[in-house]
Amino acid sequence: MASTWTSGRASGPSALKSAVRILGFCAVEARPSVLAVSMLRFLVGAALALPAAASPELAKVLQGGAAWVLSIFAIYVGNGVSDVTEDRVNGSRRPIARGDLDPRAAALVAVLAAVASLLATAGLPGAMTWVIAVNLVLGYLYSGAPFHLKGRSGGAVAVLCGSGLLAYWGGFTVVVGGAGVPTPITLIMFAVAATCWMTLVGIPAKDLSDIAGDAAAGRRTIAVTWGARVTRNVMSATALILAVSFCLVGLALAMPLAGAALAMLAGAVAVVLAGRAAAVDVGRRRRRPYRAFMGTQHVVHITVLFTNIRQDMLLW
Repeated sequence: MASTWTSGRASGPSALKSAVRILGFCAVEARPSVLAVSMLRFLVGAALALPAAASPELAKVLQGGAAWVLSIFAIYVGNGVSDVTEDRVNGSRRPIARGDLDPRAAALVAVLAAVASLLATAGLPGAMTWVIAVNLVLGYLYSGAPFHLKGRSGGAVAVLCGSGLLAYWGGFTVVVGGAGVPTPITLIMFAVAATCWMTLVGIPAKDLSDIAGDAAAGRRTIAVTWGARVTRNVMSATALILAVSFCLVGLALAMPLAGAALAMLAGAVAVVLAGRAAAVDVGRRRRRPYRAFMGTQHVVHITVLFTNIRQDMLLW
């Protein structure tokens, strides 16, 4: 009888069933919401490149998006392998932490996904291969020995900034074909604003929910070093300042990003309210700020897609 690498026990009647189960657990470990927003970032990079490229190839955009998401999948599964101790302290219900997925199997899947993400760039502009390669390196620096940059908020900010900007540049690169086409100012502005939201709001929001595990693992995140109250205040102030600045700059430059800016502003208010709720009931509501942050990411990117490619979709 074939066996799976789940919890070290035989749990499937065939190798195929075992592999499918492992892949399913790995997909959960990689966090579907993260994979979805990763694809949205790439697609927004492609959509905001349309002024510079009159006739993008939809097949190549989707191929590039698949390569990008595969690299993110590999990075997050690898991160789950390295986070077993702290995830269990934090009460995580992801497959590795709860014992349903053997870390060795997950590590193998992460390596295979990383290789597949590079192979998936075949036929795309050469710069796209470098985008994926650099992203994989950043992912290893974040979680892998001896670097473990996730151990400090500064290291996490640096890695996530790089990865976030690469997503938008990857989408742009696939559309323009790697030629020396100037990057539209709208794409630059949105990529910077969205990446700042991901790092300056997302990192403290995530750290707030993981204080116990991070402290047990010896990490020096802002939530561990500054405490939950200061971290909540910093997160809330940053969210509001960033959203208001995005609105004002967009208005000043007459950018077609009004809908996205308003969505971010609404999300900033949601983050502030979630932070206050978490302060009242840390146990039950500690993840609310992160959920508000993540939901805002999705809404902002979807808004950009719907408001910027309605007419251009005819060219695809």
